[in-house]
Amino acid sequence: MGKGKLAKFADMASNPLVVERPFRPGDTPERIDWHKDFFKNDNPIILELGCGRGEYTVGMGRLYPQNNYLGVDIKGARMWTGAQEALKDGMTNVGFLRTNIEFIDQFFAPSEVAEIWLTFSDPQMKKATKRLTSTYFLQRYRKILCDGGIVHLKTDSNFLFTYTEEMLKANNLQPLVCTRSLYKETSEETAEARSRQTYYEEMWRSRGIDIKYLAFRLPQEGELVEPNVEIPFDEYRSYGRNKRSGNDAGV
Repeated sequence: MGKGKLAKFADMASNPLVVERPFRPGDTPERIDWHKDFFKNDNPIILELGCGRGEYTVGMGRLYPQNNYLGVDIKGARMWTGAQEALKDGMTNVGFLRTNIEFIDQFFAPSEVAEIWLTFSDPQMKKATKRLTSTYFLQRYRKILCDGGIVHLKTDSNFLFTYTEEMLKANNLQPLVCTRSLYKETSEETAEARSRQTYYEEMWRSRGIDIKYLAFRLPQEGELVEPNVEIPFDEYRSYGRNKRSGNDAGV
């Protein structure tokens, strides 16, 4: 591990906007009261799962100061960028949680979260349980979301978007918004999703790939089932990361 990463991890450990909770099965979760002890207000808490560098979390925090935004990822060296920016700018409605997303339900009380954003998640075309809109993850989200809390998906991946559409159909869930070309939209319902772009969003758009957006309410009750459909893989994602991302390898 290079000195740069070591220095970043030291910064993360001392940053008051960062909570570090790496977690393994069998661990006892160290849960905090996010409204009372972290944000110190009762404003809605909105998560970005797989926040990467944190630019979307910080950007949304600037645009919507009436909400609390919490970026979640296990890769602290990437998250450092957003965490340092938010600290430098004295932001009080932005924070970061470093932990494994598969254990997200261990760190929030029931109904503590208002909304979840999934921004350019790996589509995990070969293993359904790793997809962030699978029943595996939706079951965890519904434990921490308020009843009918909103899940947002922004993605370049036709595979993940189609899979999520089929997930909603299989479970009789109606999308609030559903578009395969977000930036051709001008509706009020898509304004929030268009208001800020992630690093990868800008990258995919520059390569002519349409951005898809879907939002839906997730009830706390009812059985969730996986869709039984075959979905074509994204051809451009069948290449290695270096070939897909040009000089972006290692970002």
